[in-house]
Amino acid sequence: MKNEVTRADVLPTADYAKVRKERRAEVVALKKNRRLEVGPFATFHFESFETMWLQIHEMLFIEKGGEEQIQGELDAYNPLIPKGGELVATVMFEIDDPLRRAGVLARLGGVEETAFIEVGGERVRGKAEEDQDRTSAEGKASSVQFVRFHFTPPQIARFRTPGTQVLVGFGHPEYGHLAVMPEPVREALSRDFA
Repeated sequence: MKNEVTRADVLPTADYAKVRKERRAEVVALKKNRRLEVGPFATFHFESFETMWLQIHEMLFIEKGGEEQIQGELDAYNPLIPKGGELVATVMFEIDDPLRRAGVLARLGGVEETAFIEVGGERVRGKAEEDQDRTSAEGKASSVQFVRFHFTPPQIARFRTPGTQVLVGFGHPEYGHLAVMPEPVREALSRDFA
């Protein structure tokens, strides 16, 4: 399992353009079992080498920054690839109406610190990316959060066991929602552990 996109993994833009449609379709299919809706607004998108490889290539393709842009994209997206004993999620709060979105996010300050994954009754608390300030000084949450879940070896063993109940949720007073992880998602994510 690769846990870092290197400069050698980055295709020249012209080469990526030739395989873009196919690679995007592959990752869309992969993502189907790497996402989970929690409550009315939040979706956890569990990242992987493949999802970040595509994201880096898409940024380079769209922004056309050339060689100068590559290292910045690697630095931005490599931290979101699981390193073996963890799962990493991009959590998106998706609310179409701008006024409603502003009102909801204004009440969700610190929500990223309340994210959890519960495996066989044991809770793994999420940790927001350290260099990402996702709650403003006024207590407003960002609509995009990056959360890492570190597992112990016994928790990984339970997570990998077919049929284990896995819950994903938040303990925030304004967003106390959880969801049962479907078996295909649990099975797909279990491959992220080295």
